[in-house]
Amino acid sequence: MADVNYAERIPNNVNLSEDRRLQRALEHWQPRYLDWWREMGPVESLRDDVYLRTAVSVEPGGWAHFDYVKMPDYRWGIFLEPRDDDRVIPFGANKGKPAWQEVPGEYRGTLRRIIVTQGDTEPASVEQQRHLGQTCPSLYDLRNLFQVNVEEGRHLWAMVYLLHAHFGRDGREEAEALLVRRSGDRDNPRILGAFNEKTPDWLSFYMFTFFTDRDGKYQLCALAESGFDPLARTCRFMLTEEAHHMFVGETGIRRVIQRTCEAMREHRTDDPEKLRALGVIDLPTVQRYLNFHFSVTLDLFGGELSSNAATFFTAGIKGRFQEEKLADDHVLLDAQYPVLQVEDGRLVERPSPAVNALNERLRDDFIRDTDAGMARWNKVARSHGVGFAFRTPHKAFNRRIGIFAGLNVSPEGEVLSAEEWRRRERGFLPTAEDRAYVQSLMGRVVEPGRFANWIAPPAKGIEGLPLDFEYVRFA
Repeated sequence: MADVNYAERIPNNVNLSEDRRLQRALEHWQPRYLDWWREMGPVESLRDDVYLRTAVSVEPGGWAHFDYVKMPDYRWGIFLEPRDDDRVIPFGANKGKPAWQEVPGEYRGTLRRIIVTQGDTEPASVEQQRHLGQTCPSLYDLRNLFQVNVEEGRHLWAMVYLLHAHFGRDGREEAEALLVRRSGDRDNPRILGAFNEKTPDWLSFYMFTFFTDRDGKYQLCALAESGFDPLARTCRFMLTEEAHHMFVGETGIRRVIQRTCEAMREHRTDDPEKLRALGVIDLPTVQRYLNFHFSVTLDLFGGELSSNAATFFTAGIKGRFQEEKLADDHVLLDAQYPVLQVEDGRLVERPSPAVNALNERLRDDFIRDTDAGMARWNKVARSHGVGFAFRTPHKAFNRRIGIFAGLNVSPEGEVLSAEEWRRRERGFLPTAEDRAYVQSLMGRVVEPGRFANWIAPPAKGIEGLPLDFEYVRFA
């Protein structure tokens, strides 16, 4: 089960050739997927040779092979972690029962909705990022963008396999619809709001991969605990690939900060206008971008108190982050969890039923992880003698979903009047001027070893290769 069979038209480690009906259905879907990639994948890239990694195993070590490949020829496939015949459901009312290898009839609709929603985010992010290659700051970054793109495509394949293998005609129709919706389309948009936002520049891309792909990490971790074993095994391998996407975001922002701090130290200034004249991104602008992407991503976790989340947990469909490491009964019938609420215009933390607060708990896990990333960025600033400190905004800031939707809360957690919000908003969120300035920096740099002025080179190349390696060979 560990090795991937690349002799088949669709690479897989699920013995696809033994189920001819399923194999034919997926082979019927494959050319439609490739049509979607040619229409909505990275623009002007179809003939380029890109130094990409491809999964060749699901074992922890040595699972990836690196080589040049044209992206339409990338071997997208279906990879699940090996099955454990003794695995039991680790939480909820079905705790201790054998994990399901087929979809229980009573949870069919719920599981299909979860898989479709997860699957919809994957092509959406490719669509959001499809123009970025035209403004890349280096070949190194262009290659990383393309690596993220092909792996998001691979994650779409992961969900489509589950739909075809376990949901019959309904699953096949849902798989077709995943190729029809379009990010930002007025009439047929992607399911989740954050995946209809534009990604117009590379600072936005780094923020997306740091924050939104981190949400993906936590959603996948929760699904990796699922009592539906094929879903759990699929998500565990997806997490292996997802780590690189967050690396791209964290190091990308770190390099932006480093370059700005170098300019601040060299020219002895922290004046945003003077720094912009030097062609770097001032740190307050980075913070405003951070504020926006953080708040949009928090909405992806859903409402703070959710009956749907309680249903998913109780049924054994979706667990918590690192469920089996938590020291409780994994049933939560009488457990409480603190949830921030609004009372008389104030933010007050109140204990709530833990089984209804699962979205909030996962969001809190995400925020702690995000704070660790902030600490690493602040270390860069301190190493250059810069006193600016990045901070995660308050969880109630700029929210559109849940208890805080429509509430005017500052990044520090102060509840504001509508008038005060309007007066101070330019200091909280990216302005039109901020976005126009960042966009003005987005010139394409594709000479091996060269980097745009607004971003520092990385500490090292990919897989031990030098920074001046030709990571993309243009046709």
